[in-house]
Amino acid sequence: MTFARPALLALAFVAFAALVALVRYAERRRTIQALTYSNVAFALDALRPPRWPGVLLAGAFFTGAFALLAAPAGPRFEARVPSRDANVVLCIDTSGSMRARDVVPSRAAAAKAAARAFLDAVPAGTRVGIVSFASAALAVVPPTDDLDAVRDALDRIPPPDGGTAIGEALALAAEQLPARGRRIVVLMTDGVYNVGRDPLEASHELGARGITIETVGIGTSGSGQFVPGTADLADLDAGALRAIAANGNGRYAEAADARGLAEAFRTIALGTVWETKRVDGSLPFAFSGGLLVIVAFVAGLASGRVP
Repeated sequence: MTFARPALLALAFVAFAALVALVRYAERRRTIQALTYSNVAFALDALRPPRWPGVLLAGAFFTGAFALLAAPAGPRFEARVPSRDANVVLCIDTSGSMRARDVVPSRAAAAKAAARAFLDAVPAGTRVGIVSFASAALAVVPPTDDLDAVRDALDRIPPPDGGTAIGEALALAAEQLPARGRRIVVLMTDGVYNVGRDPLEASHELGARGITIETVGIGTSGSGQFVPGTADLADLDAGALRAIAANGNGRYAEAADARGLAEAFRTIALGTVWETKRVDGSLPFAFSGGLLVIVAFVAGLASGRVP
């Protein structure tokens, strides 16, 4: 927590110290009067250490008073808030290698589940689109804030078949995004491109335009498993995906199972679509402080002990 006006905070400490001194002086005066005009039993009761209800009331009163005094100093808190201008395109690999079952039940099925986890994690108002890619790239749904429509579009993603045109997918995703604002491409693939544009060149172009690229590698490397119906090994090119993410000022995540893939997408959603901002806490400080003072004062009156 920081304060926009530190000088006023210093004055608040001075005023708070004066208030504490004033309350202690009033307490001493009341004790002296009790000893002077009361009987012995009452005087002994006045000299006893304060019980916990009195300590609690005093603590609440002083805490509220300090919050009230500190409010004009402009307290600032760091809070996670949704980005109001966020546009995201999910690039989902639908090439033949996504039939591999090194991720149960398959890479393709796990990819759809992870996309749904991403949609569940983004705040309302976020615009999300989907691009699928195999030998060519296809805009399944343009960025929209109707997240239910995006969920429905996941069912229209083509089944796994064909090559892996990662560069084409990145280029098409960039075309779906606006010219400015917070723009993110989330690329999910095994990273082994074999057709179309060079994905490293495409990612350089997106990075130069200020578009963030987050990459998620799905699958395992060196598992020895084959893509069903082919003689091709199910592999993962993690190095290429790290380079693509670096070109887009993003991060690379790797998931070898469906649960890890969903968690990676949730993490990406929280780290990209949500942002950390400094929030003015002056009004909450003043409101909560005033409420504490009032509650402590009323409770003190009711119990016969004003803090």
